[in-house]
Amino acid sequence: MDESKLNDFLSSHHDAVLSTFRSNGDIQLSIVTVGPLENGAAFTTTEERAKLINLKRNPKCSLLVSTNNWSPYIVLQGKAKIYTFKNTPEHKIASILRKIYKNASGREHPNWKEYDEAMKADKRAAVVVVAEKVYGTA
Repeated sequence: MDESKLNDFLSSHHDAVLSTFRSNGDIQLSIVTVGPLENGAAFTTTEERAKLINLKRNPKCSLLVSTNNWSPYIVLQGKAKIYTFKNTPEHKIASILRKIYKNASGREHPNWKEYDEAMKADKRAAVVVVAEKVYGTA
């Protein structure tokens, strides 16, 4: 799937299931809301969530993004890029989190200052799944 088609699909479909690997090798599934970003699919999560802990240990993952009735769908297999307040300058992580919000919700937040403060207090991280392989029915 070319980048333009991938971005079009991700711009209009936001329901996704992320697979990561637990420390014992078992698969962990998580429901996430995604939007297009940096030639991949992005979502936010908090620092203590299992999905983020798993991705920090092993960035390999798969992300199934589907329509409401599960077809068409796409799967991105690849690696996660993780942005946190610890590893990213504050202005950059704030910008990334805002882009994910806009791309996943399709709208502007009514109060960006309040949003930024909440994201920092929540210890939010941004995750971008960058595909090495894409497949599906879309």
